[in-house]
Amino acid sequence: MIQETIKNQIKDAMRAKDALKLEVLRGLTTLFTNELISKGGTTLSDEDAIALIRRSVKQRKDSIDQFTKGGRADLAEKEQQELAILEQYLPQMMSRDEIKAIAAPKIQELKAAGAIDKGAAGKIMGSLMKDLKGKADGADVKAVVEELIA
Repeated sequence: MIQETIKNQIKDAMRAKDALKLEVLRGLTTLFTNELISKGGTTLSDEDAIALIRRSVKQRKDSIDQFTKGGRADLAEKEQQELAILEQYLPQMMSRDEIKAIAAPKIQELKAAGAIDKGAAGKIMGSLMKDLKGKADGADVKAVVEELIA
């Protein structure tokens, strides 16, 4: 289980005196604990843990963007390092080529059914994201859909 793996890696980070990794892993443990309290459970499923890690990854990406726009390269670099640690716990995401292989037939299927028109990227995205939930990054799916319907 991811939750147990992270607890064990906190000990390893302490032994290695890796302050940044320790901070990130403790933050994840806090997220897990808060989620358990709100749901009233004793352990998180791997799916729930991955959802929380994905939320943290998204927050880091948003922070990196904001810090970069604000001219704070030092803070953006720290967030980038934290992001790299978090991404180690996520399953591998699909590449754009793999997404394209799934999206192209789906777009043709929806066009053939008359369910979409030229500007209906949202309908395509909704349909694809249901199929690719947790397997592909939404930004990559959006880029592929825009490329294919252009």
